[in-house]
Amino acid sequence: MPPGKLRDNRYGKSGIRLFKVDREGARHHVTDLTVDIWLEGAFEAAHTEGENAAVLPTDTMRGTVYAFARERWSPEPEAFGLELARHFVETVASVERASVHLAAAAWERIDVGGDGHDHAFTGGAPARRTATVTVGPDGADVTAGLGDLLVLKTARSGFSGFHVDAYTTLAETDDRVLATLVTARWRYDALALDWSACAGEVRRLLLETFAEHDSESLQHTLYAMGQAVLAARGEIAEIWLSMPNQHHNLVDLQPYGLENPNEVFVVADRPFGVIEATLARDA
Repeated sequence: MPPGKLRDNRYGKSGIRLFKVDREGARHHVTDLTVDIWLEGAFEAAHTEGENAAVLPTDTMRGTVYAFARERWSPEPEAFGLELARHFVETVASVERASVHLAAAAWERIDVGGDGHDHAFTGGAPARRTATVTVGPDGADVTAGLGDLLVLKTARSGFSGFHVDAYTTLAETDDRVLATLVTARWRYDALALDWSACAGEVRRLLLETFAEHDSESLQHTLYAMGQAVLAARGEIAEIWLSMPNQHHNLVDLQPYGLENPNEVFVVADRPFGVIEATLARDA
């Protein structure tokens, strides 16, 4: 008898790169996705017996993404992910649950004479729109998000009153540069939604709250950002935020005989603090 028992297992295809051009006459629209697929189900025999009859090849998953980009395409990551996940659950008997994660890269039209060009683009802000779709016996679940959203404010931010021990050297401040790289994921409690409009509104709420909030800490601002989203968007059940500090440290200019009235900083990329939290409705 083997010493161990197979408990959880899943498999899939990661890093599927898809670039799609939608052509509306002379004006083109582009979508740039990275897709990850995970399947769960009756795959025990592949592990314990080397029997592959229930296993859908990961290469088939890759091919399905490209075929669906032609046959069942939607530029909305959430909608395209639902098409893929439902396909694997409905057509492969051994699959009980399929999860699809999609990350969309940003492309912006090149400005020519004040107008966005019809078919020439430049890489936009590194912030990515994301979606994770899971279809299983208990129905469909859609979690949307964004990643790598770099934000910074030069006023209305401080950090003081924190715990101090023998190893604390950080000085209190009521005037600092606050910068962070926001990653957010929010779970919907409905499926009949305008995905792009929802994602755009969440992004707006996060940015506006960050800009306007009087921050006593990064935790304080993260909480305010999450509350703003839940207050304004009833279709969102919960939101998770991760906000690592992008430290901007004041440079000591005294060796050069100069003052530094909170104007010259060095950006320290590591080490850095990371703040994470989930805000969910009571219900």
